[in-house]
Amino acid sequence: MIKQQLSQSLLQKLSPQQIQLMKLLQIPTSVLDQRIQEELESNPALEEGSDQDDYRESGSEELENGMTDDYRQDEGEDFRQESQDDLLNSDHFEDYLNNYMDDDTASYRYKTGEYGMSEEEARTVPIAVENTFHDHLRKQIGLLKLRDEEQYKIALQIIGSIDDDGYLRREPSAIIDDLLFSQNIVASERDVLELLGKIQSFDPPGIGARSLQECLLIQIRAKMKLTNNRTQQKVLRLTEFILEKNFEEFTKKHYAKLQRVLNLTEAQLKVAIDEILKLNPKPSSGYIDSQQAPMSTGQVIVPDFIILNRDGELELSLNSRNAPDLRINDHYLEMLRHYKDNKKAGLNSKKEKEAILFIKHKIEGAKWFIDAIKQRQDTLFRTMHAIMEHQREYFFTGDQKKIRPMILKDIAKETQLDISTVSRVANSKFVQTEYGTKRLKEFFSESMQNEEGDEVSTLEVKKILSDLVQNESKSKPLSDEKLKSLLLKRGYNIARRTIAKYREQLNIPVARLRKELV
Repeated sequence: MIKQQLSQSLLQKLSPQQIQLMKLLQIPTSVLDQRIQEELESNPALEEGSDQDDYRESGSEELENGMTDDYRQDEGEDFRQESQDDLLNSDHFEDYLNNYMDDDTASYRYKTGEYGMSEEEARTVPIAVENTFHDHLRKQIGLLKLRDEEQYKIALQIIGSIDDDGYLRREPSAIIDDLLFSQNIVASERDVLELLGKIQSFDPPGIGARSLQECLLIQIRAKMKLTNNRTQQKVLRLTEFILEKNFEEFTKKHYAKLQRVLNLTEAQLKVAIDEILKLNPKPSSGYIDSQQAPMSTGQVIVPDFIILNRDGELELSLNSRNAPDLRINDHYLEMLRHYKDNKKAGLNSKKEKEAILFIKHKIEGAKWFIDAIKQRQDTLFRTMHAIMEHQREYFFTGDQKKIRPMILKDIAKETQLDISTVSRVANSKFVQTEYGTKRLKEFFSESMQNEEGDEVSTLEVKKILSDLVQNESKSKPLSDEKLKSLLLKRGYNIARRTIAKYREQLNIPVARLRKELV
């Protein structure tokens, strides 16, 4: 016998508005313009500008056209009586829409992408075709003297296997398998290595190397072919010998051992080491796309917030690009008013019912987006204001040692926001201060206690550690144990393994690898 059972469960689901807000919170100001343009293109009910601006503009046009004051007064009353919110939130209008919301005759699905596509597919932005790094290599195949079409295809396969750094990290056997399965070409390892040797002569030098050692050797040998100076040739031959026979000692900076094995003075070894340091460990970085050359000066950072010191008071403002003027298109509102009047007169046809559902869908989408932008502004301001209050001493002085310990939970508690929301704001946003543009993430750090029992930020300790390394003797770098002793003298009792952890976070190598010949 089948038994019926009633169960109750509690589920938590994100609404479309919450999902849209989370996506908008994540993107920085530099990308917000593009996101707004995408929404403007996909939703004709949304347009730039404010209601007040449009009303003032229409008023000025009416004056120019000689319209009477009575007419303008009547129009103003109608405007006030039936505002955007009044029209969209009208009970009669909602009832009318609900009668046809599930109508099978609708030619599109409610609250989905355009023409049956998903929202992401509908917003795909076309990418401009440009000459890539691999295109640059393929063009140079024509300079090779190849026997047949098969060799040309093998060369193409090798170039396609070179990664973005310019290295060939695939084994010849894997390339042979790719040729057999994809192009039905039976090649030997000798064929692949023969063509690889020719490709390694391409520009930029060092391309197609299978290791850092091979990359540097290719560049040194290319230099040797280009110079006739005997002194320079001698230095390059010494450099080649070091890279080929003593590469491990070079990478570990065992300079004393190199001097002893090669019977060199410190000055002679320094000349050879300096020649190696001029080489490019990432060959692809030597290629500059002509179409991208104007952008090679570096990425421009657009600050999301601006903090100024106004006579001893901190003033926080959002970047103006964070607050665009968006409104609902008047043409769509007029269409809604028209359909509303027709409904009262009973004149709506089947096609008009479909049209009104489409218009309602677009206007709701526009309202959602406008509300999400406003909520984004509010969330950004609240989060940054809490950070500013927490780090007031830094924003007044610019001294990184004044940054207080602060974690995401502290800001979430002050703003009454979720920790994940604060994290989305902090991870991708920048603030412009009098002391430079900073990433918000830089203001977050854990705390530790000094000998006096005061809580200090780990950022303060890292700054002191960085200063110590920067001012150390390059011929005798400070070991982790020595750094620990120096920090202890300043009142920071930190374990040696913690020193090593902070050093790695600052991308500072161990003392042996920081040693230089002077």
